[in-house]
Amino acid sequence: MLRNATTHYPILLVHGLFGFDRIGNLELFHDVKLALRSAGARVFIPHLSATHNNETRGEQLLAQIDRVLRGTGASKVNLIGHSQGALAVRYAGAQAPEVVASVTSVSGPNHGSELADFLRKALIPGRLPEHVAAAVATLFADFLSLLSGNRHLPQNAVAALNALTTEGVGTFNDKYPQGLPKTWGGKGRDQVNGVRYYSWSGTLQGNTLDEGLHALNPLHGFLRAFSHYFTTEAEQNDGMVGRFSSHLGKVIRSDYSLDHLDSLGQTTGQVRRGIDPISLYVQHAERLRNAGL
Repeated sequence: MLRNATTHYPILLVHGLFGFDRIGNLELFHDVKLALRSAGARVFIPHLSATHNNETRGEQLLAQIDRVLRGTGASKVNLIGHSQGALAVRYAGAQAPEVVASVTSVSGPNHGSELADFLRKALIPGRLPEHVAAAVATLFADFLSLLSGNRHLPQNAVAALNALTTEGVGTFNDKYPQGLPKTWGGKGRDQVNGVRYYSWSGTLQGNTLDEGLHALNPLHGFLRAFSHYFTTEAEQNDGMVGRFSSHLGKVIRSDYSLDHLDSLGQTTGQVRRGIDPISLYVQHAERLRNAGL
């Protein structure tokens, strides 16, 4: 079926923590970008600091929005942020609503990440049992070793980690509450200051025996391991972000059978049966188009 994702305003796909050009041999957002462009959308991928706090990355995004507007002649943009990218696009929408048509959070830690809480405690001697701290830190270091990418931008890993904890995001939310639900697990306002707010995310479901070749994906294996460090949203997370923590604005759905990297639209393994994350982006572009955005 021929898809029409010719949105009125350009789309910017914004990466999250440790944003990189590639996952293994795959370019970040590559398939999503191609699918959206094939369906008629104007798509741009801004490069932000791979590790930094939400405000710094948000300011970098605002500067690149300005360049996109000058280059295209458009008056606004549609922002879609994955993971920590969701906090950067929220910042931009709050700070400059006159140039942002919509803000979409994809697997965004809009109320913080329990994994970030564990990692932060692991950096403080005595805050976690030594064997737990060592296991978490080692697991995360091994995970990062699989991710590659260089950025000629300022980096601050500790600031990034602090910005993703429940406490850090809570402070961020006090300043930028647009689109947030008033109750845990609820929905937020669909529109604030003229900006439309949307979100979607996934959860790890079933077990590795149900996943076929996807279970052989090493990144998926790490996310399965990370999921065990969640308590508030145990069995309701994608390996990095809890289901209800991801809610923002109009919640399209928060329990797709997707892990945190599946929701980028590509993996080094196979996406679970019945889910095509790339189509979620195209469907959303059609949603934006139908809303006049």
